[in-house]
Amino acid sequence: MRWRNNPADLRGSIAALVTPFTDDGDLDLESLHRLVRHQLAHGSHGISIGGSTGEPSAQTLAERATAIRAVGRAVADRAYFVPGTGSAKLDETLELTAVAAEAGADAVLVITPYYARPTQEALFHWYRTIAQEFPDMPIIAYNVPGRTAVDLAPETVQRLYTEIDNFVGVKETTTDFQHFSRVIRLCGPDLLVWSGIELLCLPLLAIGGAGFISATANLAPAAHVELYQAWVQGDQATAQRIHYGMHPLVDLLFVETNPAPSKWVLHQLGLLDSPRVRPPLIEPTPAAVERISELLAEGAVLVSPTSADVRPSGTDIGTAAAEVRPGTADAKVSAP
Repeated sequence: MRWRNNPADLRGSIAALVTPFTDDGDLDLESLHRLVRHQLAHGSHGISIGGSTGEPSAQTLAERATAIRAVGRAVADRAYFVPGTGSAKLDETLELTAVAAEAGADAVLVITPYYARPTQEALFHWYRTIAQEFPDMPIIAYNVPGRTAVDLAPETVQRLYTEIDNFVGVKETTTDFQHFSRVIRLCGPDLLVWSGIELLCLPLLAIGGAGFISATANLAPAAHVELYQAWVQGDQATAQRIHYGMHPLVDLLFVETNPAPSKWVLHQLGLLDSPRVRPPLIEPTPAAVERISELLAEGAVLVSPTSADVRPSGTDIGTAAAEVRPGTADAKVSAP
């Protein structure tokens, strides 16, 4: 909670972690700690758990709370901690937000309630209720219409930001870049706007965004940090090089439904003990694995290396992963 009173400082690359499971389907806290150590070792500005990449709808409330507490302990104020606490139910959202507050979260990421398709007025009441219940907790809306079937309108974001003191930002996961622009124009540059669309991370910075909460940061945390720092320092050539170098990794994530492909890669790299996803998702098919491997080889120059201190004891990463062994984000990647 080091940054809870200074939410304006929550900028840069926040990694949207997968939630590891064992081969038996149980929550795997050992692998989760390993993922956090990997992110911290490569300089991620922040860490999130419980967003779409974390399969929250496939977990019990108790499991989500356990994961939030575990990540909070592992982060220990060494990076921003911004867990996802949203649910389709208000009581569950409030309960998880309370857990996050106790676990030291700097802010919470609250998804728009899915499936019910609430009106804009209902969305305003939803976020106002949560914010009033936790007046000392910075609230970030998570707008992901492709998964929730509801879009948080720019005008509603403006109303939330204007009328609610602890409503500080929004993660926009929409490919409509005009939406990003309208949100920032209506709210001004002090609203924190993060991109949840990997290939819009750099464009969003150009129009005043705060950074990105990205699934590809599971694979390439150092490259995401370097992209952000390059932009801040005015090194557009480096930022563009990394942006274009990310394309294969972004395509990799969506060969099949995220996070199944990224979990497969993280398992190959020794960061997860198992690539297990929970139903209704399945692990990548053989055809998908072939395509994932091709894209991983193409984008391997940006994949952060795994050091011995984060690998499981005695793990042999294996020939397949060794063939795409990453270098560093300093390696040259040409723009198309």
